[in-house]
Amino acid sequence: MIVLFLSLPLAIAWVAVTGSASPHNFVFGLALSLLSLSVVREAFADRSPPRRIRPLHILLLAGLFLKELALSAWRVALTVLSPRMQLTPGILAFPLTVTSDFQITLLANLITLTPGTLSVDVSGDRRMLYVHALDCADPLAVRRDIADGFERRIMEAFG
Repeated sequence: MIVLFLSLPLAIAWVAVTGSASPHNFVFGLALSLLSLSVVREAFADRSPPRRIRPLHILLLAGLFLKELALSAWRVALTVLSPRMQLTPGILAFPLTVTSDFQITLLANLITLTPGTLSVDVSGDRRMLYVHALDCADPLAVRRDIADGFERRIMEAFG
C-alpha cells in the first residue's frame, strides 16, 4: 500500500518532466517508479517511519524553507556583488536534537539546499552535524538559526 502511495507522485512527476500526459506515459512512469522503489526498498526496510506526521507543520516547514531560501540567496548575492567580500567561512559542529535518520537527513538536506551553507558530515554517534557556512563570523548565531528554524520545525512536523 505504501509503495503505491509513493509511486503515484513519482509517476505524476514523470509525466510533468516528460511533458506528455498520455495514459501510456503515465503507466510507463508508474512502472518506472515501482521499479525504482523496489531497488531502494532494501535500504529503507529496517527504518521506522516518523512517529507522527503533522500536515500543517509540514506546510510551515516548507514555508520556512522558502523564506530562508530567498533570504539566504539575497544575502549571498549581495556578498558576491559587493566590492570587498568580508567573509569568514568556516565549519562548525551543530549539536543535533533530532534523532531519527529521516529527521537528520531532512535537516542536512535543508541546510545544503540553502545558499551559503552546506552539510558536510554527521558524526558516527549521530549527535553532531558538521556544517560549512559561507559567513561563520558568529558560529553561535548560525547554530541558533538552525536550531530555532529548521530543526524546531522538523521536530514539530515529524515529532
